[in-house]
Amino acid sequence: MSRRSVDLRGILAAVSTPFTPDGSAVDEPEIARQVERMLAAGVHGLVPTGTTGEFTTLSVDEHKRVTDAYVRAVAGRVPVVSGVGALSTGGAIDLAHHAERAGADAVMLVPPFYDPLDITALTGFLSDVAESITIPIVYYNVPGATGIRLNAAQLAEIGRIPGVDYLKDTSGDAVEFAALLAGPHREHITAFNGWDTLTFFGIASGAQASVWGVAGIVPELAVGLWDALAVRKDLDDARERWGHLWAISDFLESVNYVAGVKAGLELIGQPVGPPRQPIQPLADEDRERFARILADAGVLVGARP
Repeated sequence: MSRRSVDLRGILAAVSTPFTPDGSAVDEPEIARQVERMLAAGVHGLVPTGTTGEFTTLSVDEHKRVTDAYVRAVAGRVPVVSGVGALSTGGAIDLAHHAERAGADAVMLVPPFYDPLDITALTGFLSDVAESITIPIVYYNVPGATGIRLNAAQLAEIGRIPGVDYLKDTSGDAVEFAALLAGPHREHITAFNGWDTLTFFGIASGAQASVWGVAGIVPELAVGLWDALAVRKDLDDARERWGHLWAISDFLESVNYVAGVKAGLELIGQPVGPPRQPIQPLADEDRERFARILADAGVLVGARP
């Protein structure tokens, strides 16, 4: 099987799944509007149907339609990395197949997240999915959800599986992440940052990309940090930009993440519907706190433009 490759780098915005006001259906027209907003801000790629995209609440049909809608709206202008997660190998392969057929450039694959897999089962799972598609896999390392905790050496071994080219690290373990970025393991797998408050650390340490839910709210600020830190190497400017982005990231890590992102979008006049139950909207005091943080960052909080 001939494998395809894609160069993933920069700010990969982890984007929401818009719902109708009652949360009962996907709002597909809003997907196109959000895509145009992201691309106008200069993001380097989009990651739908991940954690921020509430993939666990989507039916299989909804998951596929959201992937279709994002790929169609992007129309090849930047890479689309479709989030894939299921409780069985067969379910993951079905979603991965669909993502490839839809035109996604890669899949971000989270292993089954109820009964933690040991390393043998995990390797078998990743190999089976990788063998079923030709587009690259981004392994979603999120031990808080999957219960699978691997060190840098083990993560590097995963990169030896043909087709598993990338890693999104949402472990929050800066020590192991640093070993992936700067140690001998970096030749086996390309690690992206996926823990919001470690974004500056990750980019400064050489991460080729950051998969970032914050970029779905304030894409201009996220791209500005990338340009300052990774492109222009202006540390002073990057530190100044990071202060506000850290405050946003820290807030989102202090509340339910999906509810926080959707509240942020509503606060800036870009509503995408509520989080799907059982997740509840942010409490009023949290919304007010987030509004102050966004305003301090220079973000216009108010009516939809």
